[in-house]
Amino acid sequence: MEKGEQGSAASVKAVEIGVAVVIFLFGALVVFDSYRVGAKWGDDGPQAGYFPLYVGLLICFASATIFVRAFRNSALAAESFVSRDELKKILTVLVPTVVYVSLIAYLGFYVASTLYIAYFMWHLGKYAWIKIAPVSIGVSVAFFLIFEIWFSVPLPKGPLEAALGLN
Repeated sequence: MEKGEQGSAASVKAVEIGVAVVIFLFGALVVFDSYRVGAKWGDDGPQAGYFPLYVGLLICFASATIFVRAFRNSALAAESFVSRDELKKILTVLVPTVVYVSLIAYLGFYVASTLYIAYFMWHLGKYAWIKIAPVSIGVSVAFFLIFEIWFSVPLPKGPLEAALGLN
């Protein structure tokens, strides 16, 4: 069964147009900010935004070219970029990862990592909690020992570490 037969979640054309728009917006931001900080030739040479302005314009030009080529190519509309099943698998990893990164600010690196590992072992690995608990906690303890003790690199801590006096 090919990707197109599973039900396409997005065509190549839609993805190329979407990426071209995002890249164009990035380039426009570079141009705007370069102009804001000064993009002219001053008495003492180029201002801070002089060269970034031209890089931003080049990014905008390249993305506009991609947009026009993708918009004109009707064959790309029939080609599937990702099937619904593939997209579901991607989101199965992407969404928990975004939640994990967000939780680091509130729970700290070690607690968030323990929950992240436990979730994946439970949800994707289908492991029993008797295996999940020691592995997820053990990995976080190993991270703590490696980073905080051996390398003296402090990672974000949350309320649990504060309660244990590990801040």
